[in-house]
Amino acid sequence: MTPPLPAGPERVEVSRLIPAPASAVFAVLADPQGHVDIDASGMLIDAEGARVTAVGDRFTVQMDREALGDRPLGKYAVEVVITRYAQDVEIAWTVEGKLALPNPRHVFGYRLAPTAEGTRVTSYYDWSEVGDEWRSRVTFPVIPESALRATLGILERTVRRRTAD
Repeated sequence: MTPPLPAGPERVEVSRLIPAPASAVFAVLADPQGHVDIDASGMLIDAEGARVTAVGDRFTVQMDREALGDRPLGKYAVEVVITRYAQDVEIAWTVEGKLALPNPRHVFGYRLAPTAEGTRVTSYYDWSEVGDEWRSRVTFPVIPESALRATLGILERTVRRRTAD
């Protein structure tokens, strides 16, 4: 497993204890539709593609930037590219789009740590590798800490619903 990236001024992390096994949490995170189901930003509309199983796997997400109200980008699609994958332990990704600029290289991810009560889930967002061409156009972080925290709450609810079926 790859060691965690260090915390820094261009990285946000939030954690929550979810009363479920890591495998149940990871099942949601490895499912492209799971990303849409748990998104608190309102930007993710739909996802297409197979469950991810390795670094380099990709799926498409339909986005709506109007949900953030910061940039008039409207609806567009991005490819999610898995950059870290350790079954039931960690998953992370970056996004690629069809843009005139290089891809932004910001990273979103989750680390899972089993506990006696369930799984401690840490959501992180790292924009330390974003280039100047993006920093001059977009304010980072794009997704605030409050949205990461809200997504963890929605993740807990989604895991409960999926495991109750």
